[in-house]
Amino acid sequence: MAVYKRTYRRYDGQLTAQWSRFLVLTRYSLSTLFDSRPFTAFVVLSAIPLLLSAVIVYLSHSAAARALLQLNDAGRALVEIDPRFFRQVLMNQGLFAFLLTAWAGPGLIAPDLANQALPLYLSRPFSRTEYVLGKMGVLFLLLSAITWLPVLLLFALQSGLAEAGWFAENYWLMGSIFFAGVLWIVVVALVSLAISAWVRWRIVASVFLFGIFFVAAAFAEMINGILSTTRGHLLNIAHLIFGVIWPSLFRLGQEVAAANPHARHRHIPAAAAPLLPQPIPLWEAWVVVLVVCSLCLVLLNRRLRAREVVRG
Repeated sequence: MAVYKRTYRRYDGQLTAQWSRFLVLTRYSLSTLFDSRPFTAFVVLSAIPLLLSAVIVYLSHSAAARALLQLNDAGRALVEIDPRFFRQVLMNQGLFAFLLTAWAGPGLIAPDLANQALPLYLSRPFSRTEYVLGKMGVLFLLLSAITWLPVLLLFALQSGLAEAGWFAENYWLMGSIFFAGVLWIVVVALVSLAISAWVRWRIVASVFLFGIFFVAAAFAEMINGILSTTRGHLLNIAHLIFGVIWPSLFRLGQEVAAANPHARHRHIPAAAAPLLPQPIPLWEAWVVVLVVCSLCLVLLNRRLRAREVVRG
């Protein structure tokens, strides 16, 4: 038999279902990430605050354990386990999620574009939407494992240890934890993928990601201080999510600092109260977040093509 007849043969194996084909990219990208020992160690490290939170929940319901550890006020709960507690735990994990995204996100799309591998992907039964879903699935699964999913387990632990009726009063927290965590994951994942698609150097892409969240936050505070307003927070995506949208999901009051941080310690006449900076409305925060996500999708759509034009 001729050699060329042995070379080209049709694949006779089992085909992946069309609806889950994008998960192939997710699976191989995750395996590549966890080949790095420092990355794996950092993922494990991100679970330590969750374990400490679980210990706090247990000690808050066990007077015997508090007495054994010689904690002060052993007859009282260690901390109050309420919506503010779960929001704070989720916020702490959100920081780890951002750091993991800064590590993993820039390397998801940039290598495919730098090595001109995207046409190979799109020549298969893959659409650009499925390609983005496959890459975004890496961050979604990874960040879900350290954010809303373990916090839901903390909620289950609290429900099992609390007195009867606590779950009936706080069952809505499950939806708040889920939607708050997914919102943060979607935003940081889309921003990271958009940067990865346009910046091919991994370190530079990570710097851009930090700049969007931290430099923009500093610039927003500068605007607030100069103009004595809170409108500068519209440039701070993290504040809009953590300080405006999340409090509404957890049924907490919006935490917005005045332009002058010492104003809260002074007595302000009632007539001057309307002159104080007003907090960012919830609908404006949602609009800005949706605009940012839409802009990231537009950038991905323009960059992810099956061909590349080289001018020169």
